[in-house]
Amino acid sequence: MHAPQSPSPIDPQILLLGYRGGVFPMADRRDDPDIFWVEPRRRAILPLDNFHCARSLAKVLKRGSFEVTCNRAFTRVIEACAAPRRDEGETWISNRIEDSYIALHQLGLAHSIECWDQGELVGGLYGVGFDRVFCGESMFSRRTDASKVALAWLVAALRRVGAELLDCQFMTDHLASLGAVEISQSEYLERLRAAQIPTEGDGAVGGLADGLGEGLGEGAAAGLAAGEALAAGAGLPAGFAALLADAAGAGLSSSPGNFIAQSLTQTS
Repeated sequence: MHAPQSPSPIDPQILLLGYRGGVFPMADRRDDPDIFWVEPRRRAILPLDNFHCARSLAKVLKRGSFEVTCNRAFTRVIEACAAPRRDEGETWISNRIEDSYIALHQLGLAHSIECWDQGELVGGLYGVGFDRVFCGESMFSRRTDASKVALAWLVAALRRVGAELLDCQFMTDHLASLGAVEISQSEYLERLRAAQIPTEGDGAVGGLADGLGEGLGEGAAAGLAAGEALAAGAGLPAGFAALLADAAGAGLSSSPGNFIAQSLTQTS
């Protein structure tokens, strides 16, 4: 007898098309081969100019309690997000969904932020980026405030490259404490359409490359329009790198978290 074949990952073009239309995939359990597309009636977003950086969080950032990185351990972040959690039911991140986002990451279309404590991965988040949109998928924390620090860096990096929409999907008390708000799906779709800048044509692609200062990685355009891959692949990593450069320029290269705290508390 042959072992049952694992279902193929979701085609990257279909997955990205879903996000552009305001829907995203979920599953009922870790080993579920099927997925269903979700379109919440009420949508949580985190306005990038309204991130609530509490004094306690600002202190954690300034102390540099965690080393923060971007795209250093995408696979480990999604595995941690899919792991069983106390007082929660089955994960919606099935093996098929995990494989789908890893494939998307390999194309430069999905990104992670990681928090490290003495070389140990203790928190992080991942999501999908395109045009001026970032759709946060999930986060995890194994140390107090680790996921909050990851989210603070995400917001700062997205601001740095002029992103307009940070989608959080479903509202939680944790997200509300950080400034997230709930809007109708119809309003979300309006904001989503407004944040999808044109990526067709040489002018659009060139202008975006000039604005972000980043090019396509190897294979990033496989199966996708080059402009689309550029828009998604350059945004968060370029913003993260720019923040580190800004911190170094301000004489804070040894404590970039201090720079992040200042940028968030000055504009929030």
